[in-house]
Amino acid sequence: MVVMANKSSGSKSARSQMTNSATPAMRQYHEIRRQAQDAILFFRMGDFYEMFFEDALTASRALDLTLTSRQKDATGTAIPMCGIPYHAADAYIGRLIQKGYKVAVCDQVEDAKQAKGIVKREIVRVVTPSTYMHQAYLEEKEASYLMAVAPAKEAMGISLVDLSTGDFLTTELRGDILKQRFDEIVSTYRPRELLYPSGGSFNPEVLTIDGISKDELPRPTTRESWRFDKESGRELLLKHFGVLSLDGYGLEDQPLAIAAAGAALQYLKETQRSALPHISMIRYLEEADYLILDSITQKNLELTRSLTEGGREGSVIAVLDRTSTPMGARLLKNWLLRPLLDRNLIGERLDSVEELAFKTILRAKLRDTMSSLIDLERVLSRITLGEAGPRDFAGLGVCLTRVPTIRGHMSEFRATLLSNLHGRMDPLKDVLDQIEGTLVSEPPANLKDGGIIRLGVSTELDDLRKLRSSGKETLANIETRERQRTGISSLRVRFNRVFGYYIEVTKSKLSRVPDEYIRKQTLVGSERFITPELKEYEEKILNAEERILEIESTLFEQLNNRVIRQATRIRSTAEAISTLDVLSGLAETATQMNYTKPRVHENFELEFRDGRHPVIEAYSTEPFVPNDLSLDKEHFLVILTGPNMGGKSTYLRQTALIVLLAQMGSFVPASEAKVPIVDRIFTRVGASDNLFRGRSTFMVEMQETAHILNHATHKSLILLDEIGRGTSTYDGLSIAWAVAEHIASHSRLGSKTIFATHYHELTDLASEIQGVTNHHVSAREWHEDIVFLRKVVKGGSDRSYGIQVGRLAGLPKQLIKRAQTILSNLEGTVFDLEGRPRLSIIRGSNQKIGSRQLRLFGKSEDRIAAELRKLDLDNMSPLEALQALTELRKKLED
Repeated sequence: MVVMANKSSGSKSARSQMTNSATPAMRQYHEIRRQAQDAILFFRMGDFYEMFFEDALTASRALDLTLTSRQKDATGTAIPMCGIPYHAADAYIGRLIQKGYKVAVCDQVEDAKQAKGIVKREIVRVVTPSTYMHQAYLEEKEASYLMAVAPAKEAMGISLVDLSTGDFLTTELRGDILKQRFDEIVSTYRPRELLYPSGGSFNPEVLTIDGISKDELPRPTTRESWRFDKESGRELLLKHFGVLSLDGYGLEDQPLAIAAAGAALQYLKETQRSALPHISMIRYLEEADYLILDSITQKNLELTRSLTEGGREGSVIAVLDRTSTPMGARLLKNWLLRPLLDRNLIGERLDSVEELAFKTILRAKLRDTMSSLIDLERVLSRITLGEAGPRDFAGLGVCLTRVPTIRGHMSEFRATLLSNLHGRMDPLKDVLDQIEGTLVSEPPANLKDGGIIRLGVSTELDDLRKLRSSGKETLANIETRERQRTGISSLRVRFNRVFGYYIEVTKSKLSRVPDEYIRKQTLVGSERFITPELKEYEEKILNAEERILEIESTLFEQLNNRVIRQATRIRSTAEAISTLDVLSGLAETATQMNYTKPRVHENFELEFRDGRHPVIEAYSTEPFVPNDLSLDKEHFLVILTGPNMGGKSTYLRQTALIVLLAQMGSFVPASEAKVPIVDRIFTRVGASDNLFRGRSTFMVEMQETAHILNHATHKSLILLDEIGRGTSTYDGLSIAWAVAEHIASHSRLGSKTIFATHYHELTDLASEIQGVTNHHVSAREWHEDIVFLRKVVKGGSDRSYGIQVGRLAGLPKQLIKRAQTILSNLEGTVFDLEGRPRLSIIRGSNQKIGSRQLRLFGKSEDRIAAELRKLDLDNMSPLEALQALTELRKKLED
């Protein structure tokens, strides 16, 4: 949320009075301050950005600045004031943005020496969470999206724009899954700022998304509702892209998407005061194009961050990412979170990865070349926003020198996608020639440092440089001549920034100083003088310095404008390189991690051999135990039993990841894999409270399960872990049974499912419902300890080995012994005469079962149980049955 200092009515009144009695500079300040609206105004005054009134109070607290006062207002009250050096502004702006503020930067837009009256000032940009482009603020492997929403009744338009790269997306959401799809988009793209119309039904202040903390949600920004008008949005988009219709972008029949995109583009143009030519296209997101991963699934599968570590380390993307460029790393994350549904497109990616994997030497050459590239997308963004320095252009030039080399290597590939990338990679020789023909090879960081323009670009500039460089020789000649003329051998001609050029004479030689010398300064042991000749030379040199900077600035601006005109071509080349980078990185991962190419198909069967979990395999110090899976229409729901810590959750997760990686176009951790295209991957793995939202662990579990059952289809992959464990045993077992039965029997479902559970009773489903099969994770007992074999085999398990796991965890030995006694009673079905399980009996090994306890079945059949089974109850009279029961009772009592 954007936080602003409280503005009291007294302060506003005082400032209104101040406007009428203020100095010209302060009147100018008040006029510009009104344009800044809810942002803190950085008002440039000389070498400082100054803040006044409420802005000064807010900034001084947020930045720990010293608060001073400039003058008194009309009421006699001192005006609060604080300031920062202009060259350090980015660091201070970054701190304010991190704390939720916006900053309006007001600069001097004319030379103070040439100004008539007050120097002209304007707001040159407004910095917000999604528009701050400083490299220290942007994470190089993460996008920085602005998200705009145009809400309507049971519908919403959404647009996402990354100012730092030019990526521009839009879509429409409708129907009863609107909230779910909204959450999925926020979870996938993680926008930094959320733009929405004021006065409407949409309120981001109450926004909650499972798997995303409140601090990670985008900062809300309101705009007037008329800015989300569909017609004005359409006109803005047509003008920006220079087209007559939005049909080519798939937008003409999407009014809410147009409204959201128009509002986002207008906001960026206003805040950046730029035409934004690097935003050269817009894409409509079709839901049918991508596999949907909700925020819970993204979290449970640890796709971009580890549940245990909380950061990137230990996540799937950390294992996959072997990209060579920041833009490739960002694209890889996009591929991971938005896997494809089109088998042809998936096949093109897989074929490219395969060819790159086999052509080891070529791949190494490509990766080595790409590793020297800068972030083309973000450099282009800085250029178009007018924030690029000389070294950005030099870096762009170096990148363009590498493009022909990359294209040369790519000419040897035959995969369709690689061939297309080769064609899309523009060498941009004209842009390279302009950069190399204008700038020196290693320019300084800042334009004002000078010396950025190559020799021969401007005759006037070259002449001025010669004049400046000949200064030492000229001064030496003047010094030699004056020594000879005056006879003062110690005479020196010197320069400093305060006094300019001067002649210095020691006091012992002052009697020889000519009359035409003009005294400039008296020191302890010497006097400083100037002459008309030296003053004329000084003006000539200083004018030359100013003129050199003017010419260099003009030539640099011309270069900037020429490069901006080629922004679309540069962006296209950057996209091609980033795609190549992702493909070559996936090939590198495949060869290093021994992944295999999956066979992706559109039928139902999911099969893999020797499947592994990519993250556990990569980080574990022990060999990973691989497992197989085979799901088809005859056996599509696996009831998976086995001990705690045996590897059930790992098996679930690796199944999901093998499918996901295949659909994103990556090789998979298995020796063989046949993967169907699934429309959704649902996971219900792990448990967590959301108490601050009023939801217990069990409530969260039930809501997530309901979400899965309401939205899964026959083409979905469902992974459930311990459904029903958050309530009583009988309740939990009943719910778990009903959930499995529903998935297996409902006409809309029949989804590929792995159902991990400790309710061994669920294994009976395999004999009752077609399509259900039993598997278990094997384990063995050794001297009362448990050995996890981590191998998934067919058949159900009759034990969970929980007590053995408790022993491994360090529970007291007495407690473990008591638990074994209680377990023995439960497994022996020991009841009292009212039918209640007896947990408290047999505390000692010698204690016998009392006369009011009935043991029906033990672990092995005893003689009484055998006789009971032999009774022909169907053919016995009631009296005969009662007599037989009495005999059995008597035998038990004996």
